[in-house]
Amino acid sequence: MATTLLWIQAGACSGDTMAILGAESPNLLEALEMLGIELLWHPSLSLQSPDWLDGLIQRIERDEQALTVFCIEGAVLAGPNGTGMFDSFRGRPKMNVIGSLCEKAGVVVAVGSCSSFGGIPAAHPNPTDAVGLQFLREEREGGLLDPTWKSKLGLPVINLSGCPVHPNTVIQTLTWVLSGVRLELDHLNRPAEFYSSLVHQGCTRNEYHEYDVEEVNFGTAGCMFFNLGCQGPRTTATCNTILWNGESSKTRAGVPCFGCTSPSFPRPEDLFKTEKLGQVPLRLPLGVDRASYMSYKGLAKLAAPTRLIERKTK
Repeated sequence: MATTLLWIQAGACSGDTMAILGAESPNLLEALEMLGIELLWHPSLSLQSPDWLDGLIQRIERDEQALTVFCIEGAVLAGPNGTGMFDSFRGRPKMNVIGSLCEKAGVVVAVGSCSSFGGIPAAHPNPTDAVGLQFLREEREGGLLDPTWKSKLGLPVINLSGCPVHPNTVIQTLTWVLSGVRLELDHLNRPAEFYSSLVHQGCTRNEYHEYDVEEVNFGTAGCMFFNLGCQGPRTTATCNTILWNGESSKTRAGVPCFGCTSPSFPRPEDLFKTEKLGQVPLRLPLGVDRASYMSYKGLAKLAAPTRLIERKTK
């Protein structure tokens, strides 16, 4: 029996599609061939019409077409008033179509933070009643599917969060799942391999952070955590260990990490400003207590090498 994949978009900006189309070594088409995947339909790659897709969906629902992997990009829009008609397909609420196909799939993959946790559409005041597949932001209750739901292969929805998610994360996860490799998931149902190290790890601004050489303006080499809203020390992702296009990341380009892999993304405050209690960030790096942070940073600032203070990179 062929290994099949169906990719559906819900409340999405197509960012995850754009990201995976830029995959390299292998690219998307090479990966599909390598894994023996028959791509049933993808909104940006398939030539068939929406009418044809409607027939495909009906064949899957009638068990006339097998569905191995079901990928969903974008938040599920449950409004207005629980009808789901803010996002419909051929007169059916998209959320009903997605729920029905999830019951037929061997594996269900939430591609991106929107389908994982609700993402930007689910941010306050959430006018479309957007939800993730099995989560609503940080909560296990409130997603489209029950928190205890499992696919035909006995897996919960595999959340590949990110805005967008790195293409390597998608392709490698599919490779493991289809190869029968046991997938270790974290408490948010994300593959631990990609969501257990901090964005801070591998950041080229690490040394500035350790010596509390912090920036107040963009365009300089220092750390952006203390003043400019960077969430790198609080966010688990591979951005600085598996670079985008093999070359860069937000922090390497001088942009703060927004914490886009987190269920609380986007956080309800200025993305370019660090909220503080007095002179100390309100939210400290993961695993660090406030007293230790204050004493350590005071000593570190006094010990900062001159080359860092003067922003000399060599």
